[in-house]
Amino acid sequence: MTQTATPPQESVGGEPTGRPVGHAGTRVDITERPAWSLGAGGAIVALVLAFALAGLGVVLFAVSTPGAVVAAVVCLVVGVGLFTGISVVSPGQTLVVQLFGRYLGTIRRTGLVMTVPLTTRQRVSVRVRNFETSELKVNDADGNPINIAAIVVWQVADTAKASFAVEDYDDFVVVQAESALRHVAMSHPYDDADAGEESLRGATEVVSAEIAAEVAERVVVAGVEVIEARISNLAYAPEIAQAMLQRQQAGAIIAARSRIVEGAVSMVEDALARLERDDVVVLDDERRATMVSNLLVVLCGESRATPVVNAGSLYQ
Repeated sequence: MTQTATPPQESVGGEPTGRPVGHAGTRVDITERPAWSLGAGGAIVALVLAFALAGLGVVLFAVSTPGAVVAAVVCLVVGVGLFTGISVVSPGQTLVVQLFGRYLGTIRRTGLVMTVPLTTRQRVSVRVRNFETSELKVNDADGNPINIAAIVVWQVADTAKASFAVEDYDDFVVVQAESALRHVAMSHPYDDADAGEESLRGATEVVSAEIAAEVAERVVVAGVEVIEARISNLAYAPEIAQAMLQRQQAGAIIAARSRIVEGAVSMVEDALARLERDDVVVLDDERRATMVSNLLVVLCGESRATPVVNAGSLYQ
């Protein structure tokens, strides 16, 4: 039995239907654009004009003639309308301007400004922010459970996307940062990386750059850019911490012993060469082996060596 492919549905009202979006895009296609606004000078003139028209309306209303009443109402409406367009924008803040639900633009200039009257204005901060993710328990590339956390520094770059593309961009950044941190941590071993592989503990800078890049890719839909990401906490999970500590201690002991033996052999070689060079004593193979054994025991032993005076001969 053959199946006929279902044709894609037509869009209704300009909105795509019957098409999965996924990583290809979002349903809300909007970017920031500047809104019409006047600076401090124009805003002050508009403010004075608004008060003047309101006062004129009160004066005309007091005349109580039909024409004066109409003029008073018009003056009051115009004055109040002009006054609704006045706003104050602090440094590091922006105003997202909407008129009856339609996005008009964003005001980034600071100070006293005037924009389109009767509009709603939402304040969006563009200051640099940072937060620390919760401590996540994940398995590294070797399957070892680890606890990891990171600090993410970010900033709103597109106020329109931050306001309309996602429900809550603060919460969106936090959730996506933790998801990216989990993914990066699972792709690297905690320690003892193979050739050409980076470990979480040994390549912190590289791993931090990967975290920043992945978080930035995930939050770009919300109009947010990531400035920096750093690992703030990294440790084995408590259930294997003791075993891993013993493994690290064993590795350290082996490395230390190897270095001690290497140094002891070098010192023995130098001692024998100097004795022979200065003709202090003539050693046959058996006496040489005995001296090497004694010197290595003294140099490599953990406890203090106890000297034994031999007044006889090795052959007696």
